[in-house]
Amino acid sequence: MGVLVNDASPVARLAGVRVDLHRAPVLRDLDLCLEPGEVVGLMGANGSGKSTLLSVLATLVRPTAGTVELFGRQIDATSARAARLRVALVGHSAALYDQLTLEENLRLVARLTGRPRRRVPEVLADVGLARAAGRPAIACSKGMRRRAELARVMLTEPDLLLLDEVHTGLDHDAAPLVGRVLAEVCARAGAGVLVSHEAGTVADLCDRTVGLCSGRVETVLGR
Repeated sequence: MGVLVNDASPVARLAGVRVDLHRAPVLRDLDLCLEPGEVVGLMGANGSGKSTLLSVLATLVRPTAGTVELFGRQIDATSARAARLRVALVGHSAALYDQLTLEENLRLVARLTGRPRRRVPEVLADVGLARAAGRPAIACSKGMRRRAELARVMLTEPDLLLLDEVHTGLDHDAAPLVGRVLAEVCARAGAGVLVSHEAGTVADLCDRTVGLCSGRVETVLGR
């Protein structure tokens, strides 16, 4: 899917990462490198650590041990703030305020991230939500909320895109939008991570696949 960029620093590098939650290990001595222009598929059973790994990459969870580097800098309490502005996470639940309209939600994102608000109508149109821009998020279907999340990605133009089961709830006509946002990230020499239970989806969109089992990398397929 992506186009690897030679002689460039990794977008992300995890070395010996361990995460304990409630004193139980969730990730164990995990190593992972994401190269510029690369999309990595992440697969594994429920409880294997996939969502926790995305949270670490998004700087939302601090490892118990090990190091995390994003965009060439080791992540600590100070550098995490700057790195977070270059990362987008689309999780299981839409990051939308229910009482705000779709347009108001994206205008808020633009203000908080320093993106131009004039692009909000453009990205809503790009995902097929122009006519629903004034609809409160609570009145939108799950598929529409998913589209709005992809519009947020287009608006913020992240260098690291993390997608956790993004196809769930997304209607068939909108499925190509996932490939589009991943391609746009790769074109900026960024990287993407796609979590999915659907092997066919991962094969179509990803350059390689990483399999997690009990918090460890067990398999790597692809280049």
